[in-house]
Amino acid sequence: MPGNIYGERFVVVSFGESHGKGVGTVVDGIPAGLVLSEADIQPDLDLRRPGQSIVTTQRKEGDVVEIMSGVFNGRTTGAPVMMMIRNLDVDSRSYEAMVNTPRPSHADLTHRTKYGGYNDYRGSGRASARVTAGFVMAGAAAKKLLKETLGVEIIAYTLELGGLRAEGFTLEDARKNRYSNDVRSPDPELAERMKRMVIKSRGEGDSLGGIVECVALNLPVGLGEPVFNSLDSDLAQMALSIPAVKGVEFGSGFASARLKGSENNDQYYVDKKGRISTATNNSGGIIGGVSSGEPLVYRLAFKPPASIAKKQKTVDLSKRKQVELVVPGRHDPVVVPRAVPIVECCTAIVLADHALRAGFISPVLGGRGKQP
Repeated sequence: MPGNIYGERFVVVSFGESHGKGVGTVVDGIPAGLVLSEADIQPDLDLRRPGQSIVTTQRKEGDVVEIMSGVFNGRTTGAPVMMMIRNLDVDSRSYEAMVNTPRPSHADLTHRTKYGGYNDYRGSGRASARVTAGFVMAGAAAKKLLKETLGVEIIAYTLELGGLRAEGFTLEDARKNRYSNDVRSPDPELAERMKRMVIKSRGEGDSLGGIVECVALNLPVGLGEPVFNSLDSDLAQMALSIPAVKGVEFGSGFASARLKGSENNDQYYVDKKGRISTATNNSGGIIGGVSSGEPLVYRLAFKPPASIAKKQKTVDLSKRKQVELVVPGRHDPVVVPRAVPIVECCTAIVLADHALRAGFISPVLGGRGKQP
């Protein structure tokens, strides 16, 4: 399958470049009958929009979504839904100046080599985080579909930034606080410390990495298609499609490597409602590649943005010799805050695809096959 397509039943096609005319998505497989409009998509786009605070790139884009097809009389028709935003605040001068000096740890050299120099390098082209706006459009529709059909709620937040890690918070804290501060932390006091660290790093011409944690509630038992399309493998594939993600872990994750089975196993019991549950959730809500009914919990590690204002060594491709580079232009000093809504939406895309595969969501909402 081509690299810009994801999904089997909820199929997402990503298109556009950072400095092209626009970016967006085509989603095939949204069930007919879902109430959907730009007003359902725009709030999530607003959360990832650039230029909102000092901890993000200062590129100013309205990111106003347009639904171009697949919705009629306020409801999805069952046809592909095409959504896009226009690129308006485009300044490619700094990229023209760097065309022969690839940025360390960015995609400049690998994409130039792979595509024979025909790639659109402006604003990093397809390697730009701007393409994730399309992920958010598709994911916003998926979130609404999951919420209305299965009652699924997805909550992501900044768990760690620049080595500062949130501790001792509740899921309710995350639900209430994550979008009330610039860094999307569940702890408002820690958020101020994180923000000061980002400002300091930016002033030094540097960047920071961090960790986003995501929780999905009210999942049915049985999402996932082992072995190659298990729920965790598909979530990991989608997570690693988000620019700057370099690590993914579920439940106890890498910490489980230091535990005994007796410490890591999620032991079963019967709760007060007669349901079989687990005393712990070290599996992160996925056992054997299938959702267990417990909350889905996973974390994504984001590297520091590669575009920094400090001097770095690179190679001048036209002269084949080593030179120094200071990256000009407008760049995020940390991607984690803007990544939080992206992670929520990417999670929703995978969950919606698997819910449709497993038959938990009908291809026509509100009944099928009824004659008018």
